[in-house]
Amino acid sequence: MTRKIEIDGRIIEAREGDDLLSACLTHGIDVPYFCWHGALGSVGACRQCAVKVYSGPDDKEGRIVMSCMTPVADVERVSVADPEAVAFRAQVIEWLMINHPHDCPVCEEAGSCHLQDMTIATGHIDRRYQFTKRTHHNQDLGPLVTHEMNRCIACYRCTRFYRDYAGGRDLDAFGAHDDVYFGRAEDGALESPFAGNLAEVCPTGVFNDKGWSRDYARKWDMRATPSVCPHCSLGCNILVDQRDGHVKRVQNRYHGALNGYFLCDRGRFGPLHVVSDQRLTQPLLHGGPASEQDACAAAHAAVAEGAIGIGSPRASLEANYALQRLVGPERFFAGVSDAEAAIVRRMIDILRAGPATIASLHEVEHADAVLVLGEDLTNASLRLALALRQTARNAERELATQKGVPHWLDPAVRTAGEGRRTPIVVATPLPDELDAIAALSLRRDPHGIAAFGTSVAAVVRGETSGDAEASRVAEVLAAAQRPLIIAGCALMSATIIEAAASMIAALGDKARIVLLPPDPNSVGLALLGGAGLDSAAALLEQGAAKTAIVLENDLFERAPRVTVERVFAAAKSVVALDSMASETTARATAALPVAAFSESAGTFVNYEGRAQRYFAAVPPLPSAPASWRRLDVFGAGDWHNLDELIGDLIVERADLVGVADAAPGAAFEMADGQVTRAPRPYTARTADDRAGQFADAVIPVDADSPLTFGIKGARGTLVPPALITSYKTSGQHSANNVTRFVEEIGGPLRGGDPGVKLLKRSNTALPDVVLAPAEGAGLWLIPLHDAFTGGELSRASALLTARRPMPRLLLHPDDAALHGLKAGVAVLIDGESCAASLTLDASVPRGCVAISIGQLMGRGPLRRVRVEAAQ
Repeated sequence: MTRKIEIDGRIIEAREGDDLLSACLTHGIDVPYFCWHGALGSVGACRQCAVKVYSGPDDKEGRIVMSCMTPVADVERVSVADPEAVAFRAQVIEWLMINHPHDCPVCEEAGSCHLQDMTIATGHIDRRYQFTKRTHHNQDLGPLVTHEMNRCIACYRCTRFYRDYAGGRDLDAFGAHDDVYFGRAEDGALESPFAGNLAEVCPTGVFNDKGWSRDYARKWDMRATPSVCPHCSLGCNILVDQRDGHVKRVQNRYHGALNGYFLCDRGRFGPLHVVSDQRLTQPLLHGGPASEQDACAAAHAAVAEGAIGIGSPRASLEANYALQRLVGPERFFAGVSDAEAAIVRRMIDILRAGPATIASLHEVEHADAVLVLGEDLTNASLRLALALRQTARNAERELATQKGVPHWLDPAVRTAGEGRRTPIVVATPLPDELDAIAALSLRRDPHGIAAFGTSVAAVVRGETSGDAEASRVAEVLAAAQRPLIIAGCALMSATIIEAAASMIAALGDKARIVLLPPDPNSVGLALLGGAGLDSAAALLEQGAAKTAIVLENDLFERAPRVTVERVFAAAKSVVALDSMASETTARATAALPVAAFSESAGTFVNYEGRAQRYFAAVPPLPSAPASWRRLDVFGAGDWHNLDELIGDLIVERADLVGVADAAPGAAFEMADGQVTRAPRPYTARTADDRAGQFADAVIPVDADSPLTFGIKGARGTLVPPALITSYKTSGQHSANNVTRFVEEIGGPLRGGDPGVKLLKRSNTALPDVVLAPAEGAGLWLIPLHDAFTGGELSRASALLTARRPMPRLLLHPDDAALHGLKAGVAVLIDGESCAASLTLDASVPRGCVAISIGQLMGRGPLRRVRVEAAQ
């Protein structure tokens, strides 16, 4: 429902539930503000957004109100430019700046500072205060975030995000009145995996990116490129900032359906693996340095003998297609275990068959009943965990207006009208951070979780179940209008995926679903087809090929070691193409460097089936071209740019035709030319352009995108959403200016959010799958994910490595006694030594052993392992 409002003679339409400030910003009417934020709302702390409102046509005086706290339903006529309102705002900014250090020349935030923008907007140019300023002690908040408390204006954004929005508890406001301190009770690393957002949430530079502060470049000296996070399957959008060919930092790129205003710390700091010491910068032959000529000659000779291709879920869709084109579809393999490949293909079948709708992260926030089956969202899919926290907050707000509404799960509370009012049930093997917001938390082993989901589906269908908790949860899901089921690959259990499919089939077309594969392009890889590494090893063992080409993949991360060793043993030669050094590149016959995601263009397909394009932030080195260009030289095709490759892809695969529309092609231009990566203050040649050294410095050419590295070009709100490189507009240089680019506050970008969905719902019957029961003795292996360094690439980021926890090996005390094991002993898992000593933990389900990801063996199916004391 909308309402018409007159603002300084202009008539606008605003949604009934919005505040006046949001309505103004949505329509491009600039009202200064600090404490308001598009996702956090406002608390009226800064008093900066004052406007004058009039009670009716006969009201000549009006009254000053804070627009962020005034609902649009309460006003008909507003003046932003009224002299009294202008004077009020000018007094407020002068008052807020009394204790500010005015340290713009040495502040990292200078040039893109919301405080600078608002100070100029309100006309504050003279500092009259001549007395001693209040000063604060700064804290060490760990390796990711800086702290400069003297810049604070007490907008409370930091604690509202950290505590209320993200659920952190180790950052708070201390003191009162004009002496409020925002920090921790004592020095120490901020615990939340969303702490990096403080650098963008804070409008004044109190919190900033510590890695960027150490490797600093002024914001007006950096070029930004739209990209996609390569660290999980959610597909969050990012901006990669670089100067002089060196990546400096990553910032959030707004996407209304996915990440919105926020990233997790893995997505913010993990992409800095591209400047890691682990980069593969020199060709290798048999593990030793070699010349480009010798390594390429050896690789060509090996491929000529007949090869299979092993793709990668972290390589682009185009690179995987080029490899498949080179070796043929029958010799292309997915580069993960056969079990994982089968699970992801089954996920795609479920999503295509329906009847459930694939939920975006924005839609997750508005679900009215949620069941999480087996996923460690807080550590594996962090941005989704943050969305679920908003689901709980939205439910609390909705129910707070309904007096006497009962807790929807606990019968004892239904009559009392008390209890936690969140619509979330979490069923996981181990305690979860989301337990704090869940109405019901269940601890079961992987098969118990699958059985629970199957029982819920049966009750929804009208059958009976002996599981009382399943009956209660089924009742709530059946009564909900927007029920949501979340499952995925965290436990690598095919039975859990089948349980999720049963539930959405029972719930019908009102159901929403999120099925989470592990990697940024797991879905894209599965859409191309191909079995896993077990099948690749079998083909090599049969002698059908002599060479294995491994594309951007450390195989030892992707499958159990025994499977990978079969590949190396059966292949006469292994040719590895990668940007990162790994055990695979060290053991390969020939290893050739290729461009990282920040140096090339390509497409990732996220968990929704949304194809999204990323572009090169830095021109690639001639010695490390994009991997598809390496494969092109091997004979995969005859492509001169990415658009030509995509053209061949969509001709062969009609189901992937939408990939071409994920972003404009390289030939796209606007009236001002190509879209520039350079920010608005780039108005003339600077040191970055080598002024004075060359008469006409050569600008690198990007043949794979419509973006230019030059100074001149298009920018601003009219740029297609997939190509937006900055949220700066004339007079507004802060990231808070994103409101100029969105359709409505918290809604999609103007022109639509980037990406094209490839999975079309068919409403066809889903074929049943008969799963063979797991055999063998031993304990079920449960992977322990880590929020900061849970993936292969994130462990190469120096900033995240500083937050990496000690490896863990957890076992229930009763199981330890049964196997003759004691706390602290070294153990063997299936004969392999483990880096972690044994910890006894009664929260681990009986019959299971939990071990940190990356400490022992690659990903594989849910399986039993043998645990014994090391000799």
